[in-house]
Amino acid sequence: MDFIAYLFDFVIHVDKHLFDFVQAYGVWVYALLFVIIFIETGLVVMPFLPGDSLLFVVGAMCGAGMMNLPLVLALLTAAAILGNQSNYAIGRYFGPRVFQWEDSRFFNKRAFDQAHAFYEKYGGATIVAARFMPFLRTFAPFVAGVAQMTRRKFTFYDVTGGVLWIGGVTLAGYLFGNLPWVKDNLEKIIWTAILLPGIVVLFGAWRARRTAAAAQR
Repeated sequence: MDFIAYLFDFVIHVDKHLFDFVQAYGVWVYALLFVIIFIETGLVVMPFLPGDSLLFVVGAMCGAGMMNLPLVLALLTAAAILGNQSNYAIGRYFGPRVFQWEDSRFFNKRAFDQAHAFYEKYGGATIVAARFMPFLRTFAPFVAGVAQMTRRKFTFYDVTGGVLWIGGVTLAGYLFGNLPWVKDNLEKIIWTAILLPGIVVLFGAWRARRTAAAAQR
């Protein structure tokens, strides 16, 4: 419970914790950031790490002269791309086993085949868009691997999404993170970054379910 409480506090007050780490350990902060981004994108069991808010705060610290922006962009882009590749590889390893499963109470082969076809047709946009959505960015590459999306196609969108996510959010923090209004309302901004994408996803799922139900009538 203490670890969960600390993790929650780290997510909400990532600016304070990161500032303390920089003051205490200096350049080792770059290694810490690489590990956090890699784990969030590379391990399907760790979807709750503070990717977006962390990148924004890191950008703000670069803008304040506390960190090196080009180094941050290069390291964290590499971490995001390699993390997704690892997650995809795990999913692809389990994929052939899933293909051999028979229909059962817990597995629908036809639905799985449809997921495979979906990822081949629309998976690229999903991989890129999921980068900006907490939780989804952890699961999307794993599902792409399970659905046997081709590695060449996955890698193209993995690199594209990684560059856009790391570059976009970090540069937003660099440009706007030190404005007085942003600094005064950072906690609200972090909550918005956590909750808003989830609400959008839930609304989309609800709309899709209603559309599917209407089509069956």
